[in-house]
Amino acid sequence: MPFPSRRSAPAASRHRPTTAALAVASATALLAGTAATASAAPPPVRTDAEDPVRYVALGDSFSSGPGIPDQTDEVCGRSSRNYPALIAAALGAASFTDVTCAGADTRHMTTPQGAARPQLDALRPDTTLVTLGIGGNDLDLAGVLTRCVLLGKLAPLGAPCKRSYTLLGADEIGSRIDATGPKAAAILDEIHGRSPQARILVVGYPAIVPDDGTSCRATVPLAEGDFAWFRDKQKQLNSMLARRAGGGHDTYVDAYAPSIGHDACKPQGVRWIEPEQTAEAAGFHPNAAGHRSTADAALATLTR
Repeated sequence: MPFPSRRSAPAASRHRPTTAALAVASATALLAGTAATASAAPPPVRTDAEDPVRYVALGDSFSSGPGIPDQTDEVCGRSSRNYPALIAAALGAASFTDVTCAGADTRHMTTPQGAARPQLDALRPDTTLVTLGIGGNDLDLAGVLTRCVLLGKLAPLGAPCKRSYTLLGADEIGSRIDATGPKAAAILDEIHGRSPQARILVVGYPAIVPDDGTSCRATVPLAEGDFAWFRDKQKQLNSMLARRAGGGHDTYVDAYAPSIGHDACKPQGVRWIEPEQTAEAAGFHPNAAGHRSTADAALATLTR
Protein backbone atom coordinates (compact mmCIF):
# COMPACT_ATOMS: atom_id res chain seq x y z
CA MET A 1 0.00 0.00 0.00
CA PRO A 2 0.95 3.55 -0.60
CA PHE A 3 2.90 4.81 2.34
CA PRO A 4 6.29 6.27 1.36
CA SER A 5 9.41 6.77 3.41
CA ARG A 6 12.38 8.62 2.01
CA ARG A 7 15.66 9.75 3.44
CA SER A 8 15.72 13.08 1.66
CA ALA A 9 13.20 15.36 0.00
CA PRO A 10 12.30 17.87 2.70
CA ALA A 11 9.82 19.35 0.25
CA ALA A 12 7.92 16.08 0.24
CA SER A 13 7.42 16.24 3.97
CA ARG A 14 5.50 19.47 3.67
CA HIS A 15 2.35 17.87 2.33
CA ARG A 16 2.89 14.13 2.02
CA PRO A 17 0.35 12.17 4.12
CA THR A 18 1.57 10.06 7.04
CA THR A 19 3.11 6.85 5.70
CA ALA A 20 3.40 3.34 7.01
CA ALA A 21 7.15 3.18 6.69
CA LEU A 22 7.52 6.34 8.75
CA ALA A 23 4.85 5.19 11.19
CA VAL A 24 6.50 1.84 11.76
CA ALA A 25 9.87 3.52 12.20
CA SER A 26 8.37 5.71 14.91
CA ALA A 27 6.83 2.72 16.64
CA THR A 28 9.87 0.45 16.61
CA ALA A 29 13.51 0.32 15.64
CA LEU A 30 13.46 -3.40 14.91
CA LEU A 31 12.88 -3.32 11.16
CA ALA A 32 15.92 -4.44 9.22
CA GLY A 33 16.80 -5.30 5.64
CA THR A 34 18.96 -4.46 2.70
CA ALA A 35 18.46 -3.67 -0.94
CA ALA A 36 16.93 -5.93 -3.56
CA THR A 37 18.48 -6.29 -6.97
CA ALA A 38 16.48 -4.95 -9.89
CA SER A 39 16.32 -6.80 -13.16
CA ALA A 40 16.50 -5.37 -16.64
CA ALA A 41 13.71 -3.47 -18.34
CA PRO A 42 10.92 -5.55 -19.90
CA PRO A 43 11.27 -6.41 -23.59
CA PRO A 44 9.43 -4.19 -26.06
CA VAL A 45 5.84 -5.10 -26.92
CA ARG A 46 4.86 -4.75 -30.57
CA THR A 47 2.18 -2.11 -31.17
CA ASP A 48 0.40 -0.86 -34.27
CA ALA A 49 2.13 2.27 -35.56
CA GLU A 50 -1.20 3.51 -36.88
CA ASP A 51 -2.72 3.30 -33.42
CA PRO A 52 -0.19 5.03 -31.13
CA VAL A 53 -0.35 4.45 -27.40
CA ARG A 54 -1.16 7.56 -25.39
CA TYR A 55 -0.70 6.48 -21.79
CA VAL A 56 -1.62 8.12 -18.47
CA ALA A 57 -0.55 6.56 -15.15
CA LEU A 58 -2.62 7.27 -12.02
CA GLY A 59 -2.07 6.04 -8.49
CA ASP A 60 -0.34 6.10 -5.13
CA SER A 61 3.17 5.28 -3.91
CA PHE A 62 2.94 1.62 -4.92
CA SER A 63 2.71 3.01 -8.45
CA SER A 64 5.06 5.99 -8.13
CA GLY A 65 8.06 4.10 -6.71
CA PRO A 66 9.35 6.18 -3.78
CA GLY A 67 13.02 5.74 -3.02
CA ILE A 68 13.82 3.83 -6.22
CA PRO A 69 16.68 5.53 -8.09
CA ASP A 70 16.36 7.75 -9.97
CA GLN A 71 13.65 9.91 -8.44
CA THR A 72 12.09 12.22 -11.01
CA ASP A 73 9.74 13.90 -8.53
CA GLU A 74 10.84 13.92 -4.90
CA VAL A 75 7.56 15.37 -3.65
CA CYS A 76 5.49 12.54 -5.11
CA GLY A 77 8.18 9.90 -4.73
CA ARG A 78 8.13 9.15 -8.46
CA SER A 79 10.84 6.99 -10.01
CA SER A 80 12.10 6.71 -13.56
CA ARG A 81 11.97 2.93 -13.05
CA ASN A 82 8.45 2.55 -11.68
CA TYR A 83 6.09 0.18 -13.44
CA PRO A 84 4.37 2.95 -15.45
CA ALA A 85 7.73 4.01 -16.92
CA LEU A 86 8.55 0.39 -17.78
CA ILE A 87 5.16 -0.10 -19.43
CA ALA A 88 5.53 3.11 -21.46
CA ALA A 89 8.99 2.09 -22.66
CA ALA A 90 7.90 -1.43 -23.58
CA LEU A 91 4.93 -0.13 -25.57
CA GLY A 92 6.88 2.65 -27.23
CA ALA A 93 4.16 5.04 -26.09
CA ALA A 94 3.66 8.08 -28.31
CA SER A 95 2.87 10.05 -25.17
CA PHE A 96 3.27 9.21 -21.49
CA THR A 97 2.03 11.20 -18.51
CA ASP A 98 2.82 9.85 -15.04
CA VAL A 99 0.98 11.65 -12.23
CA THR A 100 1.25 8.88 -9.64
CA CYS A 101 1.97 10.35 -6.23
CA ALA A 102 2.95 8.95 -2.85
CA GLY A 103 0.18 9.32 -0.29
CA ALA A 104 -2.62 9.65 -2.84
CA ASP A 105 -6.04 8.23 -2.05
CA THR A 106 -9.25 8.18 -4.04
CA ARG A 107 -9.94 11.85 -3.21
CA HIS A 108 -6.82 12.93 -5.03
CA MET A 109 -8.10 11.67 -8.34
CA THR A 110 -10.48 14.65 -8.47
CA THR A 111 -9.05 17.07 -5.87
CA PRO A 112 -5.53 18.48 -5.37
CA GLN A 113 -2.97 16.71 -3.22
CA GLY A 114 -0.98 19.56 -1.78
CA ALA A 115 0.62 21.30 -4.75
CA ALA A 116 -0.21 18.39 -7.06
CA ARG A 117 -3.18 18.82 -9.35
CA PRO A 118 -6.04 16.30 -9.36
CA GLN A 119 -4.67 13.24 -11.10
CA LEU A 120 -7.61 12.85 -13.47
CA ASP A 121 -6.74 16.23 -14.98
CA ALA A 122 -3.98 14.42 -16.87
CA LEU A 123 -6.55 12.52 -18.94
CA ARG A 124 -7.36 13.59 -22.49
CA PRO A 125 -10.08 12.53 -24.95
CA ASP A 126 -7.43 10.76 -27.06
CA THR A 127 -5.83 8.85 -24.16
CA THR A 128 -5.72 5.17 -25.12
CA LEU A 129 -4.28 3.50 -21.99
CA VAL A 130 -4.71 4.25 -18.28
CA THR A 131 -3.28 2.38 -15.29
CA LEU A 132 -4.85 2.99 -11.89
CA GLY A 133 -3.31 1.82 -8.62
CA ILE A 134 -5.31 3.21 -5.70
CA GLY A 135 -7.13 2.20 -2.52
CA GLY A 136 -4.54 1.42 0.13
CA ASN A 137 -4.43 4.89 1.62
CA ASP A 138 -8.20 4.96 1.91
CA LEU A 139 -7.85 2.19 4.49
CA ASP A 140 -5.32 4.16 6.59
CA LEU A 141 -2.92 1.26 6.37
CA ALA A 142 -0.20 3.47 7.84
CA GLY A 143 -2.23 3.65 11.02
CA VAL A 144 -3.03 -0.05 10.86
CA LEU A 145 0.64 -1.02 10.68
CA THR A 146 1.54 1.38 13.46
CA ARG A 147 -1.08 -0.15 15.74
CA CYS A 148 -0.05 -3.67 14.78
CA VAL A 149 3.59 -3.00 15.63
CA LEU A 150 2.77 -1.44 18.98
CA LEU A 151 0.38 -4.22 19.95
CA GLY A 152 2.85 -6.82 18.70
CA LYS A 153 5.40 -5.58 21.21
CA LEU A 154 2.86 -6.11 24.01
CA ALA A 155 1.52 -9.48 22.87
CA PRO A 156 4.02 -10.99 20.41
CA LEU A 157 2.53 -14.49 20.33
CA GLY A 158 -1.13 -13.65 19.76
CA ALA A 159 -3.08 -11.64 17.20
CA PRO A 160 -3.72 -8.43 19.12
CA CYS A 161 -4.04 -6.22 16.05
CA LYS A 162 -6.69 -8.46 14.54
CA ARG A 163 -8.60 -8.43 17.81
CA SER A 164 -8.43 -4.65 18.06
CA TYR A 165 -10.00 -4.27 14.60
CA THR A 166 -12.69 -6.92 15.14
CA LEU A 167 -14.16 -5.92 18.48
CA LEU A 168 -17.77 -7.01 19.08
CA GLY A 169 -17.67 -9.01 15.87
CA ALA A 170 -17.22 -6.01 13.58
CA ASP A 171 -14.59 -6.05 10.83
CA GLU A 172 -13.35 -2.48 10.78
CA ILE A 173 -10.81 -2.93 7.98
CA GLY A 174 -13.29 -4.94 5.94
CA SER A 175 -15.76 -2.08 6.31
CA ARG A 176 -13.14 0.37 5.07
CA ILE A 177 -12.51 -1.82 2.05
CA ASP A 178 -16.24 -2.00 1.34
CA ALA A 179 -16.51 1.78 1.60
CA THR A 180 -13.63 2.24 -0.84
CA GLY A 181 -15.29 0.09 -3.50
CA PRO A 182 -17.86 2.66 -4.68
CA LYS A 183 -15.16 5.34 -4.73
CA ALA A 184 -13.02 3.18 -7.00
CA ALA A 185 -16.01 2.52 -9.24
CA ALA A 186 -16.74 6.25 -9.48
CA ILE A 187 -13.13 6.92 -10.51
CA LEU A 188 -13.37 4.31 -13.26
CA ASP A 189 -16.60 5.90 -14.52
CA GLU A 190 -14.92 9.30 -14.56
CA ILE A 191 -11.94 7.94 -16.50
CA HIS A 192 -14.28 6.48 -19.11
CA GLY A 193 -16.08 9.80 -19.37
CA ARG A 194 -12.91 11.81 -19.87
CA SER A 195 -11.07 9.27 -22.04
CA PRO A 196 -13.69 7.15 -23.82
CA GLN A 197 -11.09 5.42 -26.03
CA ALA A 198 -8.91 4.31 -23.15
CA ARG A 199 -8.32 0.79 -21.97
CA ILE A 200 -8.11 0.86 -18.17
CA LEU A 201 -5.90 -1.44 -16.13
CA VAL A 202 -6.67 -1.55 -12.40
CA VAL A 203 -3.44 -2.60 -10.71
CA GLY A 204 -3.53 -4.55 -7.46
CA TYR A 205 -0.99 -4.63 -4.64
CA PRO A 206 1.87 -7.16 -4.29
CA ALA A 207 2.38 -9.36 -1.23
CA ILE A 208 3.87 -7.39 1.67
CA VAL A 209 4.04 -10.28 4.18
CA PRO A 210 4.37 -14.04 3.51
CA ASP A 211 1.42 -15.57 1.71
CA ASP A 212 1.65 -18.71 3.84
CA GLY A 213 1.02 -16.69 7.00
CA THR A 214 4.40 -17.33 8.57
CA SER A 215 6.05 -14.60 10.63
CA CYS A 216 9.43 -12.91 10.55
CA ARG A 217 9.36 -10.86 13.72
CA ALA A 218 13.07 -10.07 13.55
CA THR A 219 12.40 -8.18 10.32
CA VAL A 220 8.75 -7.11 10.55
CA PRO A 221 7.75 -6.92 14.24
CA LEU A 222 4.06 -7.80 14.06
CA ALA A 223 2.60 -10.33 16.48
CA GLU A 224 2.82 -13.92 15.27
CA GLY A 225 -0.90 -14.21 14.51
CA ASP A 226 -1.21 -10.85 12.83
CA PHE A 227 0.85 -11.80 9.79
CA ALA A 228 -1.92 -14.04 8.43
CA TRP A 229 -4.58 -11.46 9.30
CA PHE A 230 -2.71 -8.67 7.49
CA ARG A 231 -2.29 -10.96 4.48
CA ASP A 232 -6.02 -11.65 4.46
CA LYS A 233 -6.91 -7.95 4.58
CA GLN A 234 -4.56 -7.25 1.69
CA LYS A 235 -6.17 -10.03 -0.33
CA GLN A 236 -9.59 -8.63 0.51
CA LEU A 237 -8.52 -5.23 -0.84
CA ASN A 238 -7.22 -6.79 -4.05
CA SER A 239 -10.41 -8.81 -4.48
CA MET A 240 -12.48 -5.65 -4.18
CA LEU A 241 -10.37 -3.92 -6.82
CA ALA A 242 -10.71 -6.92 -9.13
CA ARG A 243 -14.50 -6.91 -8.75
CA ARG A 244 -14.74 -3.19 -9.45
CA ALA A 245 -12.57 -3.56 -12.54
CA GLY A 246 -14.66 -6.43 -13.85
CA GLY A 247 -17.91 -4.64 -13.08
CA GLY A 248 -16.87 -1.80 -15.35
CA HIS A 249 -15.51 -4.13 -18.04
CA ASP A 250 -12.00 -3.00 -17.25
CA THR A 251 -8.97 -5.21 -16.66
CA TYR A 252 -7.53 -6.15 -13.28
CA VAL A 253 -3.76 -6.65 -13.08
CA ASP A 254 -2.83 -9.21 -10.43
CA ALA A 255 0.43 -8.00 -8.89
CA TYR A 256 -0.02 -10.28 -5.87
CA ALA A 257 0.32 -13.79 -7.32
CA PRO A 258 3.67 -13.19 -9.06
CA SER A 259 5.05 -11.62 -5.87
CA ILE A 260 4.41 -14.63 -3.61
CA GLY A 261 7.75 -15.65 -2.17
CA HIS A 262 9.18 -12.16 -2.64
CA ASP A 263 7.64 -10.42 0.40
CA ALA A 264 9.38 -8.16 2.92
CA CYS A 265 10.45 -11.14 5.04
CA LYS A 266 12.72 -12.51 2.33
CA PRO A 267 16.45 -11.76 2.07
CA GLN A 268 18.06 -9.19 -0.16
CA GLY A 269 18.06 -10.30 -3.76
CA VAL A 270 14.85 -12.32 -3.26
CA ARG A 271 12.44 -9.80 -1.78
CA TRP A 272 10.54 -7.31 -3.90
CA ILE A 273 9.28 -5.36 -0.87
CA GLU A 274 11.77 -3.50 1.29
CA PRO A 275 11.14 -3.97 5.05
CA GLU A 276 12.75 -0.63 5.82
CA GLN A 277 14.06 2.32 3.87
CA THR A 278 17.11 1.25 1.89
CA ALA A 279 19.06 2.55 -1.08
CA GLU A 280 16.69 0.50 -3.26
CA ALA A 281 13.25 1.76 -2.17
CA ALA A 282 11.14 3.19 0.62
CA GLY A 283 10.21 0.91 3.49
CA PHE A 284 7.22 -1.40 2.96
CA HIS A 285 7.25 -0.56 -0.76
CA PRO A 286 8.25 -2.45 -3.89
CA ASN A 287 11.83 -2.10 -5.08
CA ALA A 288 12.76 -1.96 -8.76
CA ALA A 289 12.40 -5.74 -9.15
CA GLY A 290 8.89 -5.51 -7.72
CA HIS A 291 7.95 -2.80 -10.19
CA ARG A 292 9.44 -4.86 -12.98
CA SER A 293 7.15 -7.76 -11.99
CA THR A 294 4.08 -5.51 -11.94
CA ALA A 295 5.00 -4.09 -15.35
CA ASP A 296 5.33 -7.62 -16.72
CA ALA A 297 1.91 -8.54 -15.32
CA ALA A 298 0.32 -5.44 -16.86
CA LEU A 299 1.98 -5.99 -20.24
CA ALA A 300 0.80 -9.61 -20.25
CA THR A 301 -2.82 -8.44 -19.95
CA LEU A 302 -2.36 -6.22 -23.02
CA THR A 303 -1.32 -9.13 -25.22
CA ARG A 304 -4.25 -11.39 -24.33
